[in-house]
Amino acid sequence: MRRMDAFKPNTADELAFLQSFKESHLAVAAGQPIVWQGQPATLSTLFSGWAFRFKSLSDGRRQILNFMLPGDLIGLQDQSHEVSPHGVEAITDVELCRFDADKLWTLYSRFPKLAYDITWLAAHEESLVDENLLTVGRRSAAERIATLMLHLYKRAVSLGMAREGRVPWPINQQHIADAVGLSLVHTNKTLRRLYRQGLFAVDEGWLYLPDVHALGRLADYYEQPVPRRPLI
Repeated sequence: MRRMDAFKPNTADELAFLQSFKESHLAVAAGQPIVWQGQPATLSTLFSGWAFRFKSLSDGRRQILNFMLPGDLIGLQDQSHEVSPHGVEAITDVELCRFDADKLWTLYSRFPKLAYDITWLAAHEESLVDENLLTVGRRSAAERIATLMLHLYKRAVSLGMAREGRVPWPINQQHIADAVGLSLVHTNKTLRRLYRQGLFAVDEGWLYLPDVHALGRLADYYEQPVPRRPLI
């Protein structure tokens, strides 16, 4: 993963510390929880696979806060809490690098650049929350789904997942509905309309966007490059 252009480089000393920071390497099957909402939090990096972070209401209604791809840090939002305020669930089979959270203070005291990287990740996550709030608050149904597709498409491309212009698409219509704040019926109707307009196609778990620019214009989604991000 560190050889990918998607991630910033680290020094040899930083890499040695991060290796000592790692506590274990875990596998979680698709559909299983990585973090339980309301349970003690853990700190880990998604090594492979797709997951999502969410919050649920007592009646089972769910809001997906963001989708997580390889390299994303899980549990950063939880470190000031005794329990996790949200859950994380695996969409596909995933692997995790789990860290000893007690060593986080050592990271801040000995490696200020890594500490800044964590701050950068937190700020980047906040910018995604802002974009999601704009999407749910002001974008139409078609704009919401177009924005989600573009965001995940660009992230997957940056991680080298693209094959002949297509990227993996393991999320289903319920995931989309829970992420953009629509009913499942409304999501289905909107997806069919976008498909008939030739703006996307999904075939055997792969997403194809025939005209990325047209989808971007529909979403009113600025075409900013995906920034190189720290990998903890």
